[in-house]
Amino acid sequence: MEKKNVVVLDYGSGNVRSAVRALEAAGASVELTADPEKVMNADGLVVPGVGAYASVMEQLTKIGALRWIGRRIAGGQPVLGICVGHQVFFEEGVEHGVKTAGIGEWPGTVERLKSDVIPHMGWNTVQPPESSKLFAGVENERFYFVHSYAVQKWEFDVTQPAMTPPQVTWSTHGTPFVAAVENGPLSAVQFHPEKSGEAGAQLLRNWLGTL
Repeated sequence: MEKKNVVVLDYGSGNVRSAVRALEAAGASVELTADPEKVMNADGLVVPGVGAYASVMEQLTKIGALRWIGRRIAGGQPVLGICVGHQVFFEEGVEHGVKTAGIGEWPGTVERLKSDVIPHMGWNTVQPPESSKLFAGVENERFYFVHSYAVQKWEFDVTQPAMTPPQVTWSTHGTPFVAAVENGPLSAVQFHPEKSGEAGAQLLRNWLGTL
């Protein structure tokens, strides 16, 4: 079987080498690049993200990536967001009282978790919907999280009956929060599959299987 060609978007976000290695181990041919042509032509695009919401949005904007990401989604070409790369697909992020506009594929605000223990760091279970493709075979596994902010309310209003609503996976740390979303060509996860052992590897294989 021919290997799927995946681009991990290189826009200056922290440690992405582990994501590249995990995708290679899952069976993909992977390139770390911000070359627009390669980004647009890859079978799959991974948008990683580490650090602050505002700085990730700033870096993505600076290299022109928002246009490429939007064109891929509009054209039905798969995109996977990880950690802050998941958060930026929502309407906005609020950190230290400062609001930053996100990509806005989904309604919702990324806010500080309501928990006594911040950050949420370590292994946690998730509650995926039964029809989830991403979590097939790993529905009851734990995944590795490192974050202080998350979307805690899902406000997607399906006004078009013909439209399949996004599938939302939840987790809980002090309060329930969105751990993953599957929405046509766009999927995004709050945890780090590349740091989640065999469960994360299976999730990446599941994603590659949809390309």
